[in-house]
Amino acid sequence: MRLPILRSCIPALLPAVALPAAAHGVSSSAGTLSMSVPTVGASAAAAAMLLFWLYATCSAVRRGGARSAILALAALAAAVLLILIWHVDAWIAGGMLLSGWLYAAGVQQIGLATRRAARLWAWRMACFYGGLIVLAAALLSPLDALGKSLFSIHMLQHELLMLAAAPLLVAGRPLAAFIWAFPPAARLRIARLIGMRVVRGPWTVMMRPLFAWSMHALLLWGWHVPVLFEAGLANDALHSVQHLCFLLSALLFWASLAGPRAVLYLLTTAIHTGILGALLTFSPRPWYPAYVGQIDGWGLTALEDQQLGGLIMWVPAGFVFVCAGLAFAARVITAQPSGSRP
Repeated sequence: MRLPILRSCIPALLPAVALPAAAHGVSSSAGTLSMSVPTVGASAAAAAMLLFWLYATCSAVRRGGARSAILALAALAAAVLLILIWHVDAWIAGGMLLSGWLYAAGVQQIGLATRRAARLWAWRMACFYGGLIVLAAALLSPLDALGKSLFSIHMLQHELLMLAAAPLLVAGRPLAAFIWAFPPAARLRIARLIGMRVVRGPWTVMMRPLFAWSMHALLLWGWHVPVLFEAGLANDALHSVQHLCFLLSALLFWASLAGPRAVLYLLTTAIHTGILGALLTFSPRPWYPAYVGQIDGWGLTALEDQQLGGLIMWVPAGFVFVCAGLAFAARVITAQPSGSRP
C-alpha cells in the first residue's frame, strides 16, 4: 500500500525534531519574535501530520477492511506525533482527532443510497472537517500563545471559535454521523437514552432559539468582564473553560437557528456584539491591565491593542452575522411560494 503523503511528512518532520524544547516556553513578546522560525517549523510538521491523518481517514472510508485498520493505526500514530511535535494540549488534539474519525466512520455506515444523498453528505463532510481545521488553528496553533500577549489576537481566536468553527461544525450534522459510527445494538441503546424524558426535556429547552441566544449573549458579555477575563489569563484551566463556553454556546446558537425568526436572532446578535466591540474600541483606558506589561515590543500600546481587538469583534463579526441573516432571509423568501401551495 502506497502512502505518497509520507514523502511530504518526513521532510517537514526533520526541522521539528531538532527544535529545542525552550522554543515553546518563551513568555516575552521579544522572545516570541526571536523564536518565530522554530515555531513555523513545528507548525509545518504538525500540519503535515494533520494532512496525513485526513488522508488516512478518507482512505479508510473508501476502502474499509484490513486496509482500514492499517490506516486507523497510521492515523493514531499521526495524532501522537502531532501532540509531541507541536506540544499541544493532548486532550484538545485527541478529542478533535477522535471526533473526526467517528464522523468518518459514521458517514461510512450511513450507507448513502442515492447520488443526491452522497452529494449532500460530501458537502457536510467538507463543512465538518473545515470546522475542525479552523478549530485547530484557533486552539492548537501559535495563536493560542500569542493571545496571552496581544488582546487583539485573543479576540481573533474567539471569533474563529464562534463565527467560523462553530457554524461549520453544525453544518456537518455531526450528531447523526457520531451515532451511526457505533454498532447497531449500541445505536439502539443511544436512541433509547435520547428518548428518555430526563434527556429529551433539557435538550428541547436548550435547542429553543431564545434560550440559545440568551446563553450565547450572557457568556460572551460575562467572560469579557475584566475580573473574569483576567482570571482566565492567569489560570490555564479557567482559560480552557472560557474557550469551552464560547465554543459550546456558539454551537448551540447556530444549531438552534431555523425559520424566519433566525433572521431576528442573527441581527440582534450582530447588534449586541457590535456594542461590546464598540465599547472596547472607544474606551479611554485599557480594560485588562494584564496586557499592559505584555504588549511591550509589539509596537502597540495596550489601548491601541484593545481598540484593534474591539474592531475585530465589531466589524468582521457583525459582517458575518448580517450575511448569515440575509442568507436565512433569502431562504425564507424563496420558500414562501412553494409553502403557500395547498
